[in-house]
Amino acid sequence: MVVLAASICTRSGKPVISRQFRDMPKSRIESLLTSFPKLIPAGSQHTSVETADVRYVYQPLEDLYILIITNKASNILQDIDTLHLFARVTSDMCRSADEKEIHRNAFELLGAFDEIVSLGYREQVNLMQIRSVLEMESHEEKIQEIIARNKEAEAKEELKRRAKQLEMQRREQSRRQQGGGGNIGGGVSGYSSVPRLEVTEPVRTPAATAVSSVPVKAPAFKNAGMKLGAKKGKQADLIDALAGELVTPNTSIPNTPARAASPDRPRFQSNVEQESVHVTVREQLSLTLNQTGGLKSLSLK
Repeated sequence: MVVLAASICTRSGKPVISRQFRDMPKSRIESLLTSFPKLIPAGSQHTSVETADVRYVYQPLEDLYILIITNKASNILQDIDTLHLFARVTSDMCRSADEKEIHRNAFELLGAFDEIVSLGYREQVNLMQIRSVLEMESHEEKIQEIIARNKEAEAKEELKRRAKQLEMQRREQSRRQQGGGGNIGGGVSGYSSVPRLEVTEPVRTPAATAVSSVPVKAPAFKNAGMKLGAKKGKQADLIDALAGELVTPNTSIPNTPARAASPDRPRFQSNVEQESVHVTVREQLSLTLNQTGGLKSLSLK
């Protein structure tokens, strides 16, 4: 048997959907479907009608006709069985046999028609096989979908775990920053605060501001100072020179303000007259202390 086309048309011959299995122009199939209602005899119980070229095997489908067009040499029994399979597939896929429902499921119907007939010849399939093919169910595909869902679930759990870990790290860092000013370790390690010893350097005030208005007692040595080549002994001359550098402590009188010194006055004042030889001794002491008050280093220059 050779099935030329499978179609669904109205009572007047207007095609709703049609699938051609052999090369046939659109005008040819339209003319065949238009002439089909005119060939049906009134009150006839037959489900097939023939022309000089083709045979129509049809079945009423409510207000429509479902039919197949074959050549005249085909087996009429096989044609009727194929037509019944087409009708069952249409009824299974469409809730009602009207034009709107058929147009809505046209793509699925044409795919089912291709599963029943291929290149004009009937395939050995039934309704369940056609339904399974149209649903495209595959055991391997289901397994792959399950694997993909499991991977997605694992990835989501991993993201949640990492987000929780990052949140804990941010909280710990914030606690360290908040407690870092008072405690070592920010309260996490539990160490108590260590007292810090602050060493304040004495403020050096200009020596001129400490000079009192009370006159300084004149040193009891000669104004000549130490002279080279004098007959006086060397030891007595050295003692007299050093005695001039000693400054007696000033006894401040109550309610007597100190006079401000002029900016050009030297920092260390000495009443020794500078002549040929004058000795000045300066000492510089440098200390380095730790936080607990211990001495780290000391240098005397």
